[in-house]
Amino acid sequence: MSARTPGLPKTLPADLRDRLAGYRWQRVTSGESGASVWRLTDGRPGATLFLKTAADRGADDLSGEADRLRWLAHHLPVPDVVAFVAEADRAWLLMTAVPGRNVAQVLRRSGPAERIAVVDAVAAFLQRLHAVPPGDCPFPAEPTVRLAQARARIDAGLVDPDDFDDERAGWTVERVWSAAQAACPTRIDPVVTHGDFTPENVLWHGGRVSGSIDAGRLGRADRHQDIALFWRGLADHGADLQDRFLAAMAPPTPDRARIDFHLLLDELF
Repeated sequence: MSARTPGLPKTLPADLRDRLAGYRWQRVTSGESGASVWRLTDGRPGATLFLKTAADRGADDLSGEADRLRWLAHHLPVPDVVAFVAEADRAWLLMTAVPGRNVAQVLRRSGPAERIAVVDAVAAFLQRLHAVPPGDCPFPAEPTVRLAQARARIDAGLVDPDDFDDERAGWTVERVWSAAQAACPTRIDPVVTHGDFTPENVLWHGGRVSGSIDAGRLGRADRHQDIALFWRGLADHGADLQDRFLAAMAPPTPDRARIDFHLLLDELF
């Protein structure tokens, strides 16, 4: 199905087909989740939906994302799960839309003063997430858990070294793996983490953070998991803005060694 084609994909489950009849479909090309994503509209304000679908291993990931969204919705604004359908080799996740533009877009179109306000607001939003009691979170994602997941991805051939950050250009997958193992922290600050807290996954609307999306990696982990990814996403806007974000995430002051570890680890996902 091409972008903006009104109508339903032939593989859509019957119950979703009935529910979504009359919607206009637009393929979403941004994002790195590995799932196919569509934006669905029917002309009514506030009625926009998003549909993700994935097969095989990705279907398990979608099931996990649905569980995490349902849990996180009790604590922070995220997409509501409208429906989740699992078939033999494919899964479908239908969600409401969080209003607004992603923070990456907002920062690119903002002046220095507004960028500071956005970063401060994002830091406050992240502090709210990290204040949720980690013992209440049923999803383990500590560094040892994430390393085991990374090794499984390597063994399955799912890590592309061409996607590594510039500072690791030319590295082999095994070199990144060895460096991540060596850098794994011996202590962590356990909190509830988003897991993929990039500027693209935080939404901004009406002068405030309106919510977050793509919560499939949410879980109990070191708070530097989230700090590292958002900090990296600010690089194009200068070191001063990155420093501003780190200062807003204190106390305690973020640990650069643990930030570096999580950036290494993220190369494998």
